[in-house]
Amino acid sequence: MKVQVDERGYYGNFGGAYIPEMLYPNVEELRENYEQIVGAAEFQEQFDGLLKDFVGRPTPLYAAERLSEQYGANIFLKREDLCHTGAHKVNNTIGQILLAQRLGKQKLIAETGAGQHGVATATVCALMGVECIVYMGEIDMARQRPNVERMRILGAEVRAAKSGSRTLKDATNEAMRHWINNPTDTHYIIGSVVGPHPYPEMVARFQSVISAEIKTQLNEKLGRTNPDYVIACVGGGSNAAGAFYHYYDEADVKLIAVEAAGKGNETGESAATTVLGKPGVLHGSKTLLMQTEDGQVVEPYSISAGLDYPGIGPVHAHLHETGRAKFYSVTDDEAMKAGVQLSRLEGIIPAIETSHALAALNQMKFNTDDVVVLNLSGRGDKDLETYIKWGKY
Repeated sequence: MKVQVDERGYYGNFGGAYIPEMLYPNVEELRENYEQIVGAAEFQEQFDGLLKDFVGRPTPLYAAERLSEQYGANIFLKREDLCHTGAHKVNNTIGQILLAQRLGKQKLIAETGAGQHGVATATVCALMGVECIVYMGEIDMARQRPNVERMRILGAEVRAAKSGSRTLKDATNEAMRHWINNPTDTHYIIGSVVGPHPYPEMVARFQSVISAEIKTQLNEKLGRTNPDYVIACVGGGSNAAGAFYHYYDEADVKLIAVEAAGKGNETGESAATTVLGKPGVLHGSKTLLMQTEDGQVVEPYSISAGLDYPGIGPVHAHLHETGRAKFYSVTDDEAMKAGVQLSRLEGIIPAIETSHALAALNQMKFNTDDVVVLNLSGRGDKDLETYIKWGKY
């Protein structure tokens, strides 16, 4: 099965560019220039150089022996938590700021939920001396305070989204409004595989360095490029898209995506889009999203600020619809326990987003010779207050 975007920006039935007329010039400028800019040798050389010397790539592929013993399989952790800024998000922000510079943009804006994309955007703006504004939900600002202060130290202005649920969806709305009003000098760095075409494919492409490295590293360690499973958490889905990218068309590799079930999928407090959602349009693309009968977006909930998004990227909607990826959902409590378990077994405190992927291991059955790669998308420093408030360790 081929998983690729078509010329209209669709993955099967999902994708496209559903945008107000005032945004059309911005998006069309990107669409017309993105492939040529990113494909140029000079761009790739600069991108790869910054990933190596600034971000610290390649990130290790770590054989988690005690975790493997716990689940009866050979589990490897792709250590995106060791990237500069503490998560995979910086892979994309490096690529997008280089693109923005070549488009002649002087200012960058971003939205952020858990704060990691905001920090990664503020970081590359500081690196390049570019003005930066980050929109963040008021609730997320409170629960991710350390990341707010990191952004400010780096020189970014953090603006609170005070409407709706005051979380990631609302921050995205505010960022899009800003972009509509400032089309000529501003580039919007979307942090996930969401939004109008070409954003979903562009972000996935910048994140695809993850699966490219997995192939090389597995070959070095085991003499094979393909694991039996690749597991990643999914909110919008950028870390999962990066980990899956070079395995989309490898039928022998099982792709496992893990969503946040919050307090349970039957409670009305969940963010498990593939369980609760149906097709609709959100933030510029047709995808699966949580909505009422009359099409109003349902407010998602998760203990994880990075997973409480009411939709998923169109590529993940396609992977779900076609059955190419299997989707699991994990509750707050299950995720928190899995995060503590990894901390105790391997000495790695994961981001709560990643903890959801780890918790899915409890729902799976493995053969003893199975090779499992789990994308450890971020580290848990930003979540210590949440771990402390949860307190069951």
